[in-house]
Amino acid sequence: MKITKQQFEKIKHVFPKSRGSVQIDHFTMINILLYVVENGCKWRALPKDFGNWHTVYMRMRRWAENGVLFHLFEALQNELKLQVDTSALSLDSSCIKVHPDGTGALKKRKTIHRQNTRRKEYKTPRDRRE
Repeated sequence: MKITKQQFEKIKHVFPKSRGSVQIDHFTMINILLYVVENGCKWRALPKDFGNWHTVYMRMRRWAENGVLFHLFEALQNELKLQVDTSALSLDSSCIKVHPDGTGALKKRKTIHRQNTRRKEYKTPRDRRE
């Protein structure tokens, strides 16, 4: 799925102004995001024509945090009548195993219990001799 320049003109009001030297323009960025959503590929597996995967990922992340991504997909649906379901959109994920101690599991205890070897407290010196 790709959008054309004419379609981009209808939704370009959604994007923030670019600052500094921008390597990837907004038009190309939309097509990259649509490619990732459609194919479900990992960021590192993006084709080399799209540019550096890390640059694309960081911009998408900033857009997601600032609400630009939500407004973009909303504009795509309203203006261009594209059906994009944003309620269950997952662009990247990972799985990390947690140590059992971190999940609240019970600790293992030694099976041999040491006897209480604490000295008895004597009340008088006379009791100590016995």
